[in-house]
Amino acid sequence: MILGSPASDPRPDIGGLDSASIHPLLFESPPLDFPVPGMSDVMPYPSTRFSEMSAGMLERYRHAWREHLKRIIDDFKPDIIHSHHLWLLSSMVKDIAPEIPQLIQCHATGLRQMKLCPQLADEVKEGCARAERFQVLSAEHAISLAEGLKASLDRIHVVSSGYREDHFHRKGRKGDDSGRIVYVGKLSRAKGLPWLLDAFDRLREEKRSVELHVAGSGGGAEAKNIERRLSGMGGTTYHGMLDQASLGALLRKVEILALPSFYEGVPLVLVEALACGCKLVATDLPGVRDRIAPAAGTALTSVPMPGLRSIDEPVEEDLPEFVHNLVRAMSRSLGAPALEPMNLADFGWESVFKKTEAIWESLLA
Repeated sequence: MILGSPASDPRPDIGGLDSASIHPLLFESPPLDFPVPGMSDVMPYPSTRFSEMSAGMLERYRHAWREHLKRIIDDFKPDIIHSHHLWLLSSMVKDIAPEIPQLIQCHATGLRQMKLCPQLADEVKEGCARAERFQVLSAEHAISLAEGLKASLDRIHVVSSGYREDHFHRKGRKGDDSGRIVYVGKLSRAKGLPWLLDAFDRLREEKRSVELHVAGSGGGAEAKNIERRLSGMGGTTYHGMLDQASLGALLRKVEILALPSFYEGVPLVLVEALACGCKLVATDLPGVRDRIAPAAGTALTSVPMPGLRSIDEPVEEDLPEFVHNLVRAMSRSLGAPALEPMNLADFGWESVFKKTEAIWESLLA
């Protein structure tokens, strides 16, 4: 396992691997004396935005990764390289190990970064197009990737994210969740959270006993402003960042999970909430429509998207109607019949692993 990590963090503990098999590249320490760059502009930890990195920072970033990768690949001699994110690190792999088959797992954030950092897009496309296989979250994502990289669709495999069935389930759900709504995610405008708070204020005018729980964190002034607003709002509880077990416990105590995001791949938190017996209110994003809606059925209430003036920045004039639609969707879902258990096997880790293993085997063949 090769990853980027802050120098101040404890050494990562990943998947039961022994320490010698985990190779962090350290940031916030020379020569990478800046926080880890994040694949989104707002991360739940201190991070650097790729769009704000200077030419010198980018060159140090590239050089450090090339040296780190080359040393480990030469020593370990992998059969396959499975890299995450359609971005700079994945684009370097074939420079260092041209003969080793590469699978790039794409999370939609790489396509977003190409629009935010057009000066890096050609470098990413040319480097990543050399990979033998790609793994994406939805059919719509596969088409976007094929067009962006000029790659044939037979190299692109749709594999959903996997949720942890040991943490996200209905066991212990008591049915006393009425009137509780939860938001899980980064504290950011791109996730639609400020307008969910507006909608919740309006909802409380008609349903005084309703509660909003917020779980997550963020960085910078944007997150601080949202935290300040939450601290002054009635009916809200801010939980901060929760581990998986604690999040599962919270989801079993709420009626609705609301996700008013303006940009997502296939949001795994919606599957986790369904597994815990929650109803869903979510924006009508392609990944939600194509992958989540067929499994959720009537449990999902979709909210029309506002117009966007950039990839995740809403058109100001559309926001009053967006807030109105959020209020209506949450009001309609509150008190609707409880959900019957549903089949989410396609989103379980066993299913995800079998599909991924089949791609590895095709690469070895």
